[in-house]
Amino acid sequence: MDLKIKRVYEKPEDSDGFRILTDRLWPRGISKEKAALDLWEKAIAPSPELRKWFGHEPEKFEEFREKYREELEKNPETERLISLVKEALAKGPVTLLFGAKDKEHNQAVVLQEFLQEKGSAS
Repeated sequence: MDLKIKRVYEKPEDSDGFRILTDRLWPRGISKEKAALDLWEKAIAPSPELRKWFGHEPEKFEEFREKYREELEKNPETERLISLVKEALAKGPVTLLFGAKDKEHNQAVVLQEFLQEKGSAS
């Protein structure tokens, strides 16, 4: 099965499969039609405090990863998301979408790793 990440600003493709936005805030300058989402998972996004502290600064990413993973472990919505992703992956690919410009240092990277470790994806 295929669990991918992609910027929400990139053109949607059939190969994306089930598309989940992982940002708490709606990405600037993109319409709901262009985003072509299947689901917006605000509840599993990093907390506003963590998001502001991180500020997409690559040098803070390792600490951000640890803190966000702690939030995911404590978040009551996480188990629901794990089940949902497992179900969606049984039918085809799943793409976690993010708005950040940095493709290597963002919450979708951490969430993808987390879900893979929890057995949602292989």
